[in-house]
Amino acid sequence: MHIHKEGYKIIAVSVAIALLLGWLSYIFIPFPALQYIIYFGLFIYLLWTFRFFRVPHRSINENDNHILASADGKVVTIEEVEETEYFKGKRIQVSVFMSPFNVHVNWYPFDGAVTYSKYHPGKFLVAYHPKSSELNERTTIVLEKEAGKDILIRQIAGIMARRIINYAKAGDQVKQGDEFGIIRFGSRVDFYLPLSAKVNVKLGDKVSAQQTVIAYFE
Repeated sequence: MHIHKEGYKIIAVSVAIALLLGWLSYIFIPFPALQYIIYFGLFIYLLWTFRFFRVPHRSINENDNHILASADGKVVTIEEVEETEYFKGKRIQVSVFMSPFNVHVNWYPFDGAVTYSKYHPGKFLVAYHPKSSELNERTTIVLEKEAGKDILIRQIAGIMARRIINYAKAGDQVKQGDEFGIIRFGSRVDFYLPLSAKVNVKLGDKVSAQQTVIAYFE
């Protein structure tokens, strides 16, 4: 495991703030019990910050037919919907909700070419909100394996997530399990699959990026 590069600055600032608050507590608070409570709270805050930006070292569940999860979290939506941004037609939507305690790095689900990548400014509704996919700040990536085997991946900011990092650019040739971004600090990733895809997860399932097969290409 290592720390994601996007976390270096935040961690450095968090450590500086924690040290300052700890020092002020030591100087100005005359009650040792209260000081220890503050120290403990600052320790938990730093531990959570370090943990949030962790990048686990995993073996990729490589298979030419696998559509792997791009995010850790819980499956909260599986339904047929009308995708209006890119495909403009029927697709199977599979949504994975990431709590603040999940790994928030995102990885490509299969080998292919990035054919579309776009950022959309927006609101910060809770990620569970049914309209968050349309109204929240988000980025859209379309990844194509071959004709008829392409999916749309949407990174969606939540009520706590105030920044989406997306490295994908149209024209990129990518490998299954490569990183394409990270979302801070609690959010959702939607997958829009072809109707012919065979979904391999159920509502409520917990999935792991790079490992869980969310669907197969038919």
